[in-house]
Amino acid sequence: MRIWVSIVLLSISFFSCQNESQLVLTSSSPNTNVEVDFNVNQEGKPFYLVKFKNKVVVDTSYLGFEFKDIPSLEKNFKVKNTTTQSFNETWQMPWGEQLDVVNNYNELKIELEETSELNRKLNIVFKVYDDGIGFRYEFPEQNKFEGDVLIKEEHTEFNLTEDYKTFWIPGDWDIYEHLYSTTKLSEIDAKSYIPKTNLAQSYIPENAVNTPVTMVGKDGLHLSFHEASLLDYSGMTLKVDTENFNLKSNLVGSENRDYKVKQSLPFNTPWRTIQITDNAPDLIASNLIVNLNEPNKLGDVSWFTPMKYTGVWWEMHLGKSTWDYGMEMVDGKWTDTGKAHGKHGATTENVKRFIDFSAKNNIKGVLVEGWNTGWERWIGFEDREGVFDFVTTYPDYDLDEVTSYAKEKGVEIIMHHETSAATQTYEKQQDTAYALMQKYGMHAVKSGYVGKIIPKGEYHHGQYMVNQYNNAAIKAASYEVAVNAHEPIKATGLRRTYPNIISREGLRGQEFNAWSGDGGNPPEHLPIVAFTRMLAGPIDFTPGIFNIKFDEYRKDNQVNTTLAQQLALYVVIYSPVQMAADLVEHYEANPKPLQFIRDVGVDWKESIVLNGEVGDYVTIARQERETDNWFVGSITDENARTITLNFDFLEEGQTYDAVIYKDGEKAHWDNNPLDIKIEELQINKNSNLTIKLAEGGGFAISLIKTK
Repeated sequence: MRIWVSIVLLSISFFSCQNESQLVLTSSSPNTNVEVDFNVNQEGKPFYLVKFKNKVVVDTSYLGFEFKDIPSLEKNFKVKNTTTQSFNETWQMPWGEQLDVVNNYNELKIELEETSELNRKLNIVFKVYDDGIGFRYEFPEQNKFEGDVLIKEEHTEFNLTEDYKTFWIPGDWDIYEHLYSTTKLSEIDAKSYIPKTNLAQSYIPENAVNTPVTMVGKDGLHLSFHEASLLDYSGMTLKVDTENFNLKSNLVGSENRDYKVKQSLPFNTPWRTIQITDNAPDLIASNLIVNLNEPNKLGDVSWFTPMKYTGVWWEMHLGKSTWDYGMEMVDGKWTDTGKAHGKHGATTENVKRFIDFSAKNNIKGVLVEGWNTGWERWIGFEDREGVFDFVTTYPDYDLDEVTSYAKEKGVEIIMHHETSAATQTYEKQQDTAYALMQKYGMHAVKSGYVGKIIPKGEYHHGQYMVNQYNNAAIKAASYEVAVNAHEPIKATGLRRTYPNIISREGLRGQEFNAWSGDGGNPPEHLPIVAFTRMLAGPIDFTPGIFNIKFDEYRKDNQVNTTLAQQLALYVVIYSPVQMAADLVEHYEANPKPLQFIRDVGVDWKESIVLNGEVGDYVTIARQERETDNWFVGSITDENARTITLNFDFLEEGQTYDAVIYKDGEKAHWDNNPLDIKIEELQINKNSNLTIKLAEGGGFAISLIKTK
């Protein structure tokens, strides 16, 4: 249902801020809590200001652009025209955290024109929601720009009024796989941030942070800065002025050109977003990012079904097996020399074992990594162009046999395309690769972009790669293929427009726990991620590790969690594809906690954030679409805590058989991670429950309707 209310109207009020005393254009959210004011100053410089509940949270912040070879676009403006309109619709996610999404905002569009002889035009559009704002620049068609527009920098400011507690990662142009730092805004020192991992660090501008970056104020105000609808543009990092509490856009560039974005008129920038709430749970509940994207352009996408999956993956990270088979390069071709090392993971026999396990345990997919030739030369080599071809299997992997066997068992094989960041090789071969998937009835692919981008000089998060990622997914849709991208560009809500963009990595994931030299992700990592990275969109985090210490493989590493928390992650960290990541033998040795993975849903009708604080803990309840059963997950950081739940979200008059998987009395993420207690009881809408979470722990609850 959609309701448009269009009003050609100028809303005018008077305010004074930072010596700017002007008549301003104003737009408020439907509930009037959020207000945006806009005008140009005496020099004709456009600026905006944001209030929340009558308090200024973003003070006078200027807007503009710097171009190559032509004058900047940042002053000498006058307001030529304004329009305001209200919009209210409810749209449905084909899969997601909820079924129905309310998209209700008030819009203010300002048409600007230069007063100088250049006489160029620029529009700025604000959409004001109850949970924040989005604004973007629109470059209308005009003869004042000759040829392509070459943007050297976008000058978008967020001038803050407080030294916020800030949860941030550095503005790395290549990877998001960093641990979060928690500091005051004034203490951010991104340039000196050196990741303690064996991953290569790329260019990090001085004091730049990546988005989403989340902040908490002294009075409980919560802000998160990000972007929406990132298409044919460069990813945005934010430079931090620590003395003046100011953020300023810093687009990701390239070593191959002296500009950052190339566009032809007319075009729009991505939306610059500020989520604004007075509590932490409402940040997760916000739909601002997806709402700022265009509706579904793919039509019927029922060929993809959300699923849990297992696969040949974790065993390679542990060192039990390898991606490569042992082939060698002979006369420029990968050749079976008969010297296979015997540790190859993606064998027909091994994959069948995962298929059997999945079929028995309500798991519909199996991921196979290391199935195609080229892994002997995929990383650490400068010349990686043409290494992978995405159709040629190793000698010990029979694709016909595996896919036929999986189909008999009701399980789908998930394809894996590791590009080794050789983008032109992948681009040339995508049609062939996707056609192979279509032939075998595969509807999901996990793609990877490990390593420095080829061609040399490009970064993972610049305009070149934004187009690579998005175009790959758009093409995949024509073959009925959904994409789960690793080493990706950030999520910006495009899953609404292109629902086959199902999930992505884009953070320090589970694999760091297997081999990272810094000891892996600390217990606080995911309670931060839930309020930062997860605000951008679904995360393929690969939970479900039962063998937490894995000393038989790596004595110096472990997952810094309890077993109960690993179960809770299936509810807390959202993705329409959720991996049961551990080895088959570890699940078979623990049938009781495995039951939760068997039962838990993966596609939701409704999600409710019951409680939480950024970086400390979070509890989320989700209702499965097909069954209306509920599942609850809660995780904490390194601190133990006690949480009391009420179940008023349950259906009136309905009783549920509850199974509670919680930390045992002596559970501890390091000292005793496997201590778990499982209880069964009946729960209804009037029930209350108090549960203790151990250090680094959590709990998971399944609530199955009684018949």
